[in-house]
Amino acid sequence: MTEGNFVDYVKLSLTSGNGGKGSVHLHREKYITKGGPDGGDGGRGGHIILRANPNLWTLYTFKFKKHFSAEHGFHGSKNRSSGAQGEDVYIDVPLGTVVKDTQTEEVLFELTEKDQEVIVVKGGLGGRGNWHFKSSTRQTPRYAQPGIKGEERLVTLELKLLADVGLVGFPNAGKSTLLASLTSAKPKIADYEFTTLKPNLGIVHYRDFRSFVMADIPGIIEGAAQGKGLGHYFLRHIERNSVLLYVIPADAKDVKKEFQILRNELQEFNPELLDKQYMIVLTKCDLLDDELREAYADELTDSFPNTPHVMISAISEYNLQSLKDELWKVLAIENSIA
Repeated sequence: MTEGNFVDYVKLSLTSGNGGKGSVHLHREKYITKGGPDGGDGGRGGHIILRANPNLWTLYTFKFKKHFSAEHGFHGSKNRSSGAQGEDVYIDVPLGTVVKDTQTEEVLFELTEKDQEVIVVKGGLGGRGNWHFKSSTRQTPRYAQPGIKGEERLVTLELKLLADVGLVGFPNAGKSTLLASLTSAKPKIADYEFTTLKPNLGIVHYRDFRSFVMADIPGIIEGAAQGKGLGHYFLRHIERNSVLLYVIPADAKDVKKEFQILRNELQEFNPELLDKQYMIVLTKCDLLDDELREAYADELTDSFPNTPHVMISAISEYNLQSLKDELWKVLAIENSIA
């Protein structure tokens, strides 16, 4: 998936169908001149329904179509025949989509399960035909109910990526290079900060035909929780990752301090993020000689004694298999997979 095709925030205008009119009709046959009222009911207007589709990864389809209208219900007719219901409109969205009311910014619901369906705008009810209104004192009512108008609603769709592993780190830490080395994804890679402006997804193939999904999140900077840099735009994607992989480059001035800044930003944005399973990976180890690698290995062990950590080089593919093995172990703990 190219960066330009990844869309994770859209506003839609939704209009449900009007209910059909009830019929005003008096029954007539060859030898029955005053058969009484038999006008049927109008049909319900079509709903607008959002449906979770696990085959979608982006809201890109809404980049060009943002207005949806459902069909109106059909009018009732004679012989108490009800009008047909208006056809519902189904809108497929990726798993992890949050639906908000655009005007109030209230979260209406979230779609996190396969084929989950939610009616976001209900169609108008059809009017009742005149046969409903007959009585002993009103035997030939010549009126019926009009159908109820459909609703109009502006909604905002926000996508929070559902991935097994989310890459968390400062800009230019080597996240995109790592994703490209482990998967067939082709993120934009360059030697400057904020090369990645949109999240990228890739599938990591593991042993015995097993696999897991990895997400490259745009780089965090200090103050991101307050909206600095790309701010909340990308932090929300981290919420749905099962395991966080903190990516720290070997040329960082202070590995432990950089890790702590990343943790602090996540805590400020959402304290629950600190409850997730996590790992630390030291990238760009091709810049180190054997002596420095040993020194960094000792430092990681001393600084993070109870945290899984791996030293790798995505360029030379050093220790990439070890990283996959460790990630699979952490995922097994988190998701109880074999």
